[in-house]
Amino acid sequence: MLPRISLRRSFLYLLGVTCFLFLAVNVHQRELWARSLLAAEMAPPPRSGAGSRGGGGDQAADHIFAGSINRLGEAVDEEEPGVKEQEDVEEDQAASNHGKVIATSVSNNGEDVPQVEEEGRPWYMSEGTRWPLPAARSRKSGRRIARLWPHEDPGSDRITNQLMFVPPVSSAGESDGHRLKKILFYNGLGSWAPLKAGRDVFTQARCPVDTCTITSDKAQAADADAILYKDHFVNPSHPRPPRQVWILYFLECPYHTQHVKFNDVFNWTATYRGDSDIVAPYERWAYYDERVKQNHKLDLNYAANKTKKVAWFVSNCGARNRRLQYAHELQKHISVDIYGACGTKKCPRSTANKCFDMLDRDYKFYLAFENSNCKDYITEKFFVNGLGRNVLPVVMGARPEDYARAAPYRSYIHVDEFESPQELAAYLHRLDADDDLYNSYFRWKGTGEFINTYFFCRLCAMLHDDFPIKSYRDVNDWWRGPGTCTGGSWRKAVKNLPSAPAG
Repeated sequence: MLPRISLRRSFLYLLGVTCFLFLAVNVHQRELWARSLLAAEMAPPPRSGAGSRGGGGDQAADHIFAGSINRLGEAVDEEEPGVKEQEDVEEDQAASNHGKVIATSVSNNGEDVPQVEEEGRPWYMSEGTRWPLPAARSRKSGRRIARLWPHEDPGSDRITNQLMFVPPVSSAGESDGHRLKKILFYNGLGSWAPLKAGRDVFTQARCPVDTCTITSDKAQAADADAILYKDHFVNPSHPRPPRQVWILYFLECPYHTQHVKFNDVFNWTATYRGDSDIVAPYERWAYYDERVKQNHKLDLNYAANKTKKVAWFVSNCGARNRRLQYAHELQKHISVDIYGACGTKKCPRSTANKCFDMLDRDYKFYLAFENSNCKDYITEKFFVNGLGRNVLPVVMGARPEDYARAAPYRSYIHVDEFESPQELAAYLHRLDADDDLYNSYFRWKGTGEFINTYFFCRLCAMLHDDFPIKSYRDVNDWWRGPGTCTGGSWRKAVKNLPSAPAG
């Protein structure tokens, strides 16, 4: 006798089997999809030549890269500040590394994480071919993965991050980079010559985000996306519209800039200071590879045939930091030739090139002394007169840690590494007698280059970011507050300075 089969039980059995098979197939497909997505994110982008970069508009999506070059962008969980999810770690790698996969490593959860090698130099370097893509977004928070603002990457100037930033694509497939932004130069364009109104400064520089235009017409103040005040601030007559940005641009140090008497006026700062919103340094050094900071294959003896010790070109004899008095004290212990109004030797500006050639040929050391000792204040006196020649700069001006961030590794000597001018002189004599030790200060050459920081490109890109709304309650406290400048040695003003360099 055949057992009785319940139709109801049969139906439930078949339904269960079907659901199980559907679930298994779905899980497998999701795993394949996730792997393919990660592979697509990590794949090397097409190499772009000078003629292949789009000029804006609909071609903005052709730009390569999604975050920073030297520093990975982070997306931090809003509910748990400071806690970084593994998902966001992988996104950082996807956003910041668009090169060839060279190996894999095992992540905390046991999964393989591709390790990549970037292909080509970024667009802002000589022979650079790598262009940015729209910035990636965190799958968890939805925020763009890129460190652009001071609070997002404390201690970094974020210049390379900003140079490689293009606004992310929205869920609708559109980028904010398509919208034209208007920038009003409130104090006119005279001090920016040969800058002209319009879009030329952005398109001719081939900015990754070039959809901006500049004007000096104050009648357009209410319609501007940003108002830039260079060197001097005058309160405009119109109230500030929502999300209109007022920017303070200072290139000189606090001793020689305006004291702003208004609170909650400026949203952004643009100065040489590393904690400015858009940093505008006198020069910016960038390594070709952050892992290679010394060139041990130098075939040039920078000490060869040099018979003179220290040179200094100077015309301002009354600097606040008493640099002239320091140089005179140094002269008691080593030969220092002072050229210009403050010394006994002459070198006319009309023959400046010959004077600098003399540095390359005759002198081992150059005093790259600024006129003020202020935080991050490092000018062409160091970058051009010093590092731009085959001479070892001895620096005074910014703090030792500021030079360490701004300059190539082991490329200078800071006066505050020594207790006194006499101790500094003793070390210079030691270098003078040891060619190998002297040449060790030139191994930075060939490891990188001084880049164009493209201030206007970065300004345009930042205006297209979903930037935080903020203002400086008292910009003077930020710009010239306690500890910003000192009238003498940083050694006396700041504790725990580095000791004299070891041989």
